Amino acid sequence: MSQHFVDLIGRYHPKFRHSSSSLCAAVYVLFRSRRVSEAQALILRMVRKSGVSRGEIVDCVVLGYRNFGFGCLGVFDLLVKSYVQARKLREGVEAFGLIRDRGFCVSINVCNSLIGGLVKVGWCDLAWEVYRGFVESGIQVNVFTLNIMVNALCKDRKLGDVKSFLMEMEKRGVYADLVTYNTLINGYCRQGMVEEALELSKTMIDQGLKPCVMTYNAILNGLCRIGSFDRAKDMLVEMVNVGVSPDTATYNTLLSECCRKDDLRTAQMIFAKMLLEDLIPDLFSYSSMIALYSRNGHLDRALACFEDVKRCGLVPDRVIYTIIIDAYCRNGIMTEALKLRDEMVEKGCAMDLVTYNTLLNGLCRKKMLGEAEELFNEMTERGIFPDYKIFTTLIDGFCKNRNMSKAVNLFESMLQRNLKPDVVTYNALIDGFCKEGDMERASGLWNDMLTKKLYPNYMTYSILINGFCSKGDVPKALKFWDEMVEKGIEPTIVTCNTVVKGYCRTGDSAKADEFLSNMILKGISPDQITYNTLVHGYVREENMDKAFDFVSRMENQGLLPDIYTYNVILDCFAREGRMQEANLIYSKMIDRGVNPDRSTFRSLINGYVTQDNLKEAFRFHDEMLRRGFVPDDKF
Repeated sequence: MSQHFVDLIGRYHPKFRHSSSSLCAAVYVLFRSRRVSEAQALILRMVRKSGVSRGEIVDCVVLGYRNFGFGCLGVFDLLVKSYVQARKLREGVEAFGLIRDRGFCVSINVCNSLIGGLVKVGWCDLAWEVYRGFVESGIQVNVFTLNIMVNALCKDRKLGDVKSFLMEMEKRGVYADLVTYNTLINGYCRQGMVEEALELSKTMIDQGLKPCVMTYNAILNGLCRIGSFDRAKDMLVEMVNVGVSPDTATYNTLLSECCRKDDLRTAQMIFAKMLLEDLIPDLFSYSSMIALYSRNGHLDRALACFEDVKRCGLVPDRVIYTIIIDAYCRNGIMTEALKLRDEMVEKGCAMDLVTYNTLLNGLCRKKMLGEAEELFNEMTERGIFPDYKIFTTLIDGFCKNRNMSKAVNLFESMLQRNLKPDVVTYNALIDGFCKEGDMERASGLWNDMLTKKLYPNYMTYSILINGFCSKGDVPKALKFWDEMVEKGIEPTIVTCNTVVKGYCRTGDSAKADEFLSNMILKGISPDQITYNTLVHGYVREENMDKAFDFVSRMENQGLLPDIYTYNVILDCFAREGRMQEANLIYSKMIDRGVNPDRSTFRSLINGYVTQDNLKEAFRFHDEMLRRGFVPDDKF
């Protein structure tokens, strides 16, 4: 009747407000009538009531108990429990303290509920305060208390305190159980202390406790985290041998590691084994396989897996949709990517920043910048605020398409929104200005970066070195080279080739040659591009002996000059009337399986005609026709 009475007053007198005392009286009536859930509902109303202090509520409950609630100590339990249910944990702690101060106590189950809630939200220090409080009050702790506080130690990364805590609990007659060991093993594994976790699993067995699937899953996860994938696979075999059946989570851990290692073959075997054991893959299992197929260029298999998800009755989530959208984007199939985006939205699966960024990346790569802008505007209209990654993607897209004014506008908009650009953002802009030949703006961005304490990476240096070399300012490029080396950033052959090209472009192949020698001394091996660049440089300077020497050096190192390099050097020999060397180059081409083209024959025929050696000229003319080339007016 009490609950009904309270509701009736509320219905017919909506402006009437029950006092805490009247509600409390109703609570006791309901509690004594064993209508505990209704009593709980009234206490929740008191707890959620604004303008009422914890002290007032506790005093009302105490007064109610003294007036007519003897034998109803459980109401104190309901009060603290209500604060936990209402997620008012700090208020629950305060109420718990006030109840203690008034000389009452709550049950261990409610204490466990309170400290469990505190640990769950990460307030472990407060949980320890409450724990010490109820221990001092003489409340008898149990194994649930033990497990909650062990979890708190694991969360706080205080595994060194575990041993003393377990000993303290043993003195109270409370001993570790399977949950305790699993919590600790998981805690050790999460901190990378897998050997300690394995030792603990042995102790657990010595104590007569049998490891379960959760024990093995924690260890498997730990082994994968430290990169011991082979040991993780051995652990899977061991767990089966001792009669513990793996579950979907077990296989998902291994599939996740396959994803991290990009090991499609092993993932396929694990997934097949999972199906053989009649385990049902979940969304995580499928997303791992779809990601691996997509990453390894198997779009057809990724799509087949996506269809399996739907066929199994699973509802694809944002992660799976985004992976498939990314697969389409990687393959340049933007129409299908956008169709899937529409399907995703129709199914009520909201796009997030990652999905938008994936689509924007794909559109920018396909130079569909109008569509990219539309998508960007759609995102903001839907109340999704772009982050620095979204801006960087668009800035990079406009820079690559030589629309620097748009890129700069986006950069300024980004700063106005208090979004901090990163080194990738600056690299995109610097590269854009370098390609425009505007080294002043590129250098300005470099200085801006340094002012903002953003440290340039290998890519930043490479872009600027290439930019200055392209402008013929090799000395400035070398300043960046030296700074890069001083900072311990190892140059790659790509950056080295940029400097070699810069020297050759300015007609200083000798310095390029010297730079190459220093490069080799530092352990950087020249590649085909390095040698081709030097050959072209010496040919432009008409230093044919050096050019020929580099062709030989290149061949001795097992590197093959391309047709363009052979043609450049052959043509120069022919124009100089050195037909013997020109013929030698032609023979080298044939011996190394490089097919001559029309330019090759044009140079040889014109060279022999110039020397009035018509016999050789006609021989190469016939060879040219035999290979299917038709002479043009340059012969």
